[in-house]
Amino acid sequence: MTYVVTRSCCADASCVLACPVNCIHPAPGEPGFGQTEMLYVDPRTCVDCGACTTACPVDALKPHTGLTEAELPFLELNRAYYDAHPHEDRTPMALVPPQRRTSATELRVAVVGAGPAGLFAADELLRHPGVTVTVHDRLPTPYGLARVGVAPDHQDTKQVARLFRAVESQPGFSYRLNTEIGRDLHHEDLVRDHHAVIYAVGAATDRRLGIDGEELPGSVSATDFTAWYNGHPDHGDDRYALDGERAVVIGNGNVALDVARILTADPDTLARTDISDRALAALRTSRVREVVVLGRRGPAEAAFTLPELLALAALDGVDVLVEGWPADVPADATPKTGVLAELAARTPVPGRRRIVLRFRTSPVRILGDDRVTGLTVVRTGPRADDAAETAGSIETIETSLVLRAIGYRARPVPGLPFDEATGTVPHDRGRVRPGVYVAGWIKRGPNGFIGTNKSCAQETVSALLDDLEAGLLTAPAAPGSGAHPGAVGLDGWRAIDEEERAEGRLQGRPRVKIVDREALLAAARSVPARRPRR
Repeated sequence: MTYVVTRSCCADASCVLACPVNCIHPAPGEPGFGQTEMLYVDPRTCVDCGACTTACPVDALKPHTGLTEAELPFLELNRAYYDAHPHEDRTPMALVPPQRRTSATELRVAVVGAGPAGLFAADELLRHPGVTVTVHDRLPTPYGLARVGVAPDHQDTKQVARLFRAVESQPGFSYRLNTEIGRDLHHEDLVRDHHAVIYAVGAATDRRLGIDGEELPGSVSATDFTAWYNGHPDHGDDRYALDGERAVVIGNGNVALDVARILTADPDTLARTDISDRALAALRTSRVREVVVLGRRGPAEAAFTLPELLALAALDGVDVLVEGWPADVPADATPKTGVLAELAARTPVPGRRRIVLRFRTSPVRILGDDRVTGLTVVRTGPRADDAAETAGSIETIETSLVLRAIGYRARPVPGLPFDEATGTVPHDRGRVRPGVYVAGWIKRGPNGFIGTNKSCAQETVSALLDDLEAGLLTAPAAPGSGAHPGAVGLDGWRAIDEEERAEGRLQGRPRVKIVDREALLAAARSVPARRPRR
């Protein structure tokens, strides 16, 4: 028997350190770590000890005898990886690098952003004695996209929150949630009260299409749509046009597949997840029967990951089809095209909802007067930029809902330099200047996976510690609380978490999310009555 990594892999390498025979790759320090879509278990050297399953925060590792039919392709995926990357030079045991220790008796750090990047940075810092970390976020709840970005039907991926709960339980950790930097506190306040500040604010906005009709009602951001069905308090009152039979998603990354799945999912299945109750009510009355997912480039260049495609292909009760396979693309060009070619050969089942993947199709304009009624597209060639508006290449797709899912973009951070071209803060290994640092998407752009933030945070914290040891960090001017009256601390977040989970238990769900900001704050204030302090 061998163990197999499945779709929910977060690639944070917890399993690598747990494995006694170093059979999981790519490992930290190896080419590809942080860039590959997932990690892989070498079936030739796995000793079937199960240590990796205990370490995995998202239950992605399973014995091959325990795979479901939908997960069986991951066996071949693991084998194919080692055919291309045999790793014959690996050492016989997983190596743990020596733990660096600071000589400081006190190091006070502020982290701005309570998503995966910020919490991994806090974790790296708290490995050192004498360090205290205060994590700020403008929302009353932490975990960033792990809470409000991961699709509700991917509950396995959301189990990464177990890692974050372990981080926030460490001595020296504190939260100041519901705290917006630039409104409730300012950059200067953080610099004054801490030895160093790490910004891990992510990429909060979406990229624009830049075509006519983009501002029409019914033309919306997939980023906002995802936040809506995930219960983001900024989007609880959003409304979407679900009264037409077809929706079009522009872009074909993992977010596009998430949106397509949610729009075509059985509401009764979604009712067993942590989807927003308001979104669930809207989806129950939805008339959408077909979601068309458009990609500007060909099947081999599709932006979604192979694990997500395999999960999509295995959906029950929904037809997943590929329309218009390009004649110049061999079906066996890549593992991804192999799966897509199989989907292209499927015959649709009458009456089913469907997801249609289309490639080499570029949007030209969104049609409509007071709302979206259609989308004009043009067929492209092998390159996405060789579209020609010639007879026969232009088509109008009737739709009442167009969602753009073409990537995230960060906003400038007050007090920090900003590169408009890349949407990032210029830095050297995470160092903006001594005492000010960046991590996550604001540092490297919107790319990578949840686990990528771990190695990213390690690099940034290493630069911070270099500056500490070089005497380049300025001691805080005064202890100063740095908190504002509405800040939510760790106990407040735990009260929110407990209330959501308690309601979830009553309904047979992981949690029932509190959507309104005021209700979240009320739950946070209920700490004394609900959870006596120890």
